[in-house]
Amino acid sequence: MSKPAENLPDDPAELRAMIAALQVENARIEAENAKMSATLRVHDQLVQALRLRIAKLQKLAFGKSSEKVEREIEQLELALEDLLIAVAEGDDAPIDEGQNEPSPEAADAPPLRRRPRVSDATPRERRELDPGTCCPDCGGDLRVVGEDVSELLDMIAAQMKVIQIARIKKSCRRCERMVQEPAPSRPIPGSMAGPNLLAHVLVSKFDDHLPLYRQHEIFARMGADIPESTLVGWCGRAMNTLQPLIARIEAGIMGSDLLHADDTPIRVLDRSMRDKGLGKGVRQGRIWAYVRDQRPWAGALPPGAVYRFAPDWKEEHVLSHLANARGILQADGYKGYAKLYEPEPDGRPPRLREAACWAHLRRDFHDFWTSTKSEIAREALDRIGKFYDIERDINGQPADVRHAARQKLSRPKVEAFFAWSEQQLLRIPGKSDLAKAFRYGLSRRVAFSLFLSDGRVAIDNNPAERALRPIGVGRKNWLFAGADTGAETLARAMTIIETAKLNSLDPQAYLADILGRIHDHRINRMDELLPWNWAPMTSVTDSQAV
Repeated sequence: MSKPAENLPDDPAELRAMIAALQVENARIEAENAKMSATLRVHDQLVQALRLRIAKLQKLAFGKSSEKVEREIEQLELALEDLLIAVAEGDDAPIDEGQNEPSPEAADAPPLRRRPRVSDATPRERRELDPGTCCPDCGGDLRVVGEDVSELLDMIAAQMKVIQIARIKKSCRRCERMVQEPAPSRPIPGSMAGPNLLAHVLVSKFDDHLPLYRQHEIFARMGADIPESTLVGWCGRAMNTLQPLIARIEAGIMGSDLLHADDTPIRVLDRSMRDKGLGKGVRQGRIWAYVRDQRPWAGALPPGAVYRFAPDWKEEHVLSHLANARGILQADGYKGYAKLYEPEPDGRPPRLREAACWAHLRRDFHDFWTSTKSEIAREALDRIGKFYDIERDINGQPADVRHAARQKLSRPKVEAFFAWSEQQLLRIPGKSDLAKAFRYGLSRRVAFSLFLSDGRVAIDNNPAERALRPIGVGRKNWLFAGADTGAETLARAMTIIETAKLNSLDPQAYLADILGRIHDHRINRMDELLPWNWAPMTSVTDSQAV
């Protein structure tokens, strides 16, 4: 459309026509460029989301990943989040928050947008926009023919509330007796902290991993100057109040005949080491998690998790934790468990039978395949993957149904896998990591096969590994525990909070209710307050409202 300057017409009308044509063409090009830019942003968005999903699926498929994979997932999440914010900032079109559920044809695509879900228990406020009673055109009477309802999700900012408890004194006109209601019990005797505030502090520290100095700053913005030393005291005294309940949770879970167990490191501040000039005064302790979860086989007992801290990785701690345990223990190959699987000194069978974790074995093959692209390692992964295909179909079924399906479908594949493993050991170098993986599986063949003969046993130890994820999240915030006693408090707090979450409870609502009534609750009925038995106490105000 453009022409050299010497070829331009002299007629002003023709020049105006050419300018108008050029403006139309420029508008078309700008529209196409904007469309292409939007498409590129969406494609970049999709690529980042797919990369993140692949990384998460690898972690899900192969259990706990290396720190390298963990860091990659974190960086991908941050990169995708920043990209999405930047794209949304430059988008002036009305936002599309998606549908409540993804369409069937898009089931394999990453859910970039999903409509927010709000619990039915969330308070709802109805605001009616009434056009009045008269027609704005003719003045006639208006009648209701329907309504259009839309929802706006808003939030009420958290705020402090001071509850003044006035105990009215009265005297009898006849006998002059003084009458006054007794003071209600408090979660911490003599303290200003109410149950809801205490629950908020505990959950923020031990579940949201928000240090107390940050909570102090948040409370200050809300108009309450609560010293950090006071918050420390509140946490300690509240945990002491909850201790009888935590002890009952521990007794109930650890008395189960089928437990999942796993551990993870935790850095602990050691002032004695710092005083001696050894390093930075930080050493490594361990947090163990013991989980009961009968939901995969429709068991009757509710789920729960018990956390224990130990200052080191010595086997004596595990032997102490499981001193009274009987039944089946599903765990990794930590050598500290070995004595638990040995026969009793008087010749009786072992107190615990070992159930091995197929995810742990599969992880070894995956690591070798990732580094070498070995066809043998790839086949091992494919063979183990077929076991998991069967497990997905029977998850949540009763134990007898799972046992029957495993006997029919899984047992031939497991036996074929071990026979094939023995053959592969003759073909590969004996000192290779691949040979070590095969020997690990063959040496624990009985433990790896236990899930075939007992429908209650899981194929892997993922319940315990999931229970330890909050520790990994917390380490990014608090880096280390203040001392051994601090780590022990962390373990007890996680026991009650994570058990509440496993039973689909809001931990803050649960703790607030418990702290508000535990002192007045009969000691012989303490089991009513356990997470799997708990029902919130209806206040007088609530009952009157109903």
